[in-house]
Amino acid sequence: MRGGRRLGRPFGWLWGAYGTSALGTWLAFGAFPVIAVQVLHAGPAEVAALSSAGAAVGAAVAVPLGSWVEFRRKRPVLISMDLVRCAALLTVPAAFALGVLTFVQLLLVSVVVAAADITFRAASGAYLKMLLPAEDLLVANARFESTAWTTTIVGPPLGGAAIGLLGPVATVAADAVSYLLSALGIRASGGPEPQPERREAPRMRARDLLDGWRYILADATLRRLFFNTALFNGLVMAAQPLLAVLMLGPLGFAPWQYGLAFAVPSIGGLLGSQLARPLVTRFGQRRVLAVAGTLRAVWPVGLAFLGPGTGGLLLVTGVELGLIFCCGVFNPVHATYRLERTASDRVARTLSAWAVTTKGTTALLTAGWGVLGVLLGPRTAIGLAGVLLLATPLLLPRRAAALPSEPEPTPEPAPEPAPGRT
Repeated sequence: MRGGRRLGRPFGWLWGAYGTSALGTWLAFGAFPVIAVQVLHAGPAEVAALSSAGAAVGAAVAVPLGSWVEFRRKRPVLISMDLVRCAALLTVPAAFALGVLTFVQLLLVSVVVAAADITFRAASGAYLKMLLPAEDLLVANARFESTAWTTTIVGPPLGGAAIGLLGPVATVAADAVSYLLSALGIRASGGPEPQPERREAPRMRARDLLDGWRYILADATLRRLFFNTALFNGLVMAAQPLLAVLMLGPLGFAPWQYGLAFAVPSIGGLLGSQLARPLVTRFGQRRVLAVAGTLRAVWPVGLAFLGPGTGGLLLVTGVELGLIFCCGVFNPVHATYRLERTASDRVARTLSAWAVTTKGTTALLTAGWGVLGVLLGPRTAIGLAGVLLLATPLLLPRRAAALPSEPEPTPEPAPEPAPGRT
């Protein structure tokens, strides 16, 4: 199959919905901290809590939703999570207009959105595996990755301009509308979806909540990828607030320079995602995972040597370009391999457990690195994160493993939903 082959109308709608919501997310990137500081006059501790506690509590809330999603049709779940995010975000401009917006409301909205994000990702992975044959999954994931980096390039500059002209609340409203449009796009994809069969009792049990983690930890290859991605993502994200403090504080970079240093390297992610499938075709999935996963870990330590002026700006741009290019190659290959390796009746629980752990680890490491930044200074803490990242390739799978066999399909699909309902 060629990379330009059409993957069908349902995937086209799913892809379009993803692009719309991703653009909305990046338009509103940083809006909550800006609202907290400029509108609610919050201090650094409150802003840090908004970023870390919201994600951590949202991840905890999402734990039971993985099992709930597994045994339901995925398209209605996707639509529901889009509508939940839309409704939650719309409360912010509504409360602002009425003069009753509070920091507690921002925190609660961030929790709801984080939980809905995790649930949406779990359902979308299961839906994608049902929607496409295995040979098309890498192409689909590469397209999602390309779209993610494209919106990363376009969204923050447009969002920054919108914040300057209309205020940060306007970008939150735009993000809410993007989720509404995403829900409409997913609903328009149409097509029957069988009701997943549950072989156990319909009542959710305590062990169901842990089933995703049990499945991951029982598989040696998934287990290594799981720990690798959780630690890598957590360390990279933990250093970002300290990098902002260093660049915008002692080094004296202007906000536009800080934004430019991260917007321009996103082109590397777009390029990397385009190369992912050709590289897998030539070198094989395992080798691409190993090489790209190793190379992405060597870049961040360079940020410890960041200095002022043009040289410093070029350094951070170059480091981020190399890091994002390697991530652009690694991410779609990793996502595809994870889907291929996970049994169809375990995808939602596995992806939910994966996302919960990643968000929770990121929140904890971000809080911990904030403390280290105070004790050791931002530069030393950034350098420590970079050194620890050099060890993460040791967690990558060392050899190829056979993919598990799929269970026999259900003899009869469930009846098609009534017209006009999802």
